[in-house]
Amino acid sequence: MSRPAPAALTSWLEVLQCPHCHHRMRIDERTLRCPSGHSFDLARAGYVSLLTGAPATSGDDDAMARARDGFLATGAYAPLRDAIGDLAPRTTERVLDIGGGTGYYLAGLLEELPQAHGLGVDTSVRALRFAARAHERAAAAAWDVFTRFPLAEGSADLVLNVFAPRNPPEFARVLAPGGHLLVVRPAVDHLAELRAAVPGMVGLDPRKEERLHAVLDPLFTTEEVREVRFPLAVSGRAARDLVAMTPSARHVAPQALEELADGTVTVSVLASLHRRR
Repeated sequence: MSRPAPAALTSWLEVLQCPHCHHRMRIDERTLRCPSGHSFDLARAGYVSLLTGAPATSGDDDAMARARDGFLATGAYAPLRDAIGDLAPRTTERVLDIGGGTGYYLAGLLEELPQAHGLGVDTSVRALRFAARAHERAAAAAWDVFTRFPLAEGSADLVLNVFAPRNPPEFARVLAPGGHLLVVRPAVDHLAELRAAVPGMVGLDPRKEERLHAVLDPLFTTEEVREVRFPLAVSGRAARDLVAMTPSARHVAPQALEELADGTVTVSVLASLHRRR
């Protein structure tokens, strides 16, 4: 006997659309189907892939997803998760987490919003396995953030985007009138000590804020910007995970990570809330 589909996913059925023909889908045991005959099976881990055509390039391989899950489980980034919970509008009922990785931030937000349901989106299979069990009210799905989202217009109250790629036109399309976008990104001195100590770490664009507002301002009004900044004492293991869970992992020699020792790094992040125009 097959297991039923996760309740968290069925709560999104009325707004999920087939990525091929954009028709509404129904669930048949553990398969999503549309009237045109397209179907998408749920993975054993509980997520569904709505990718079409060539597979999207994932930013997180298995090692990166495991490093992320291990590091975040220590609670080191709890101040950031708390800030996200503080910024989110209290009336939010549907949260779409784009590039949500292992689901850590979405799970924290759902704890703050007991009436809300979440959908975490990523292209990393390993990250989705974590995300599918991150919270009982969080579903998980795969699709390419740079294509049209398989969601109806106005289907989310809040789009969450934490250290992840962005598609502002689609964010605006799937947000309900008066809906919000919550964006979290590193400030220029984020993890500065690690970047100085580890050759090959990816640098931060000094014009990041300018570029962000250039793409968001035509579609959104900025309501609040908050800086989350604190010193973080890390063990050598935690420092290695901090590097290994980012795209820098692809550019850093393994020996450079092994040489990391206990120390303190600066966490410096900007979180902003934007209302759809």
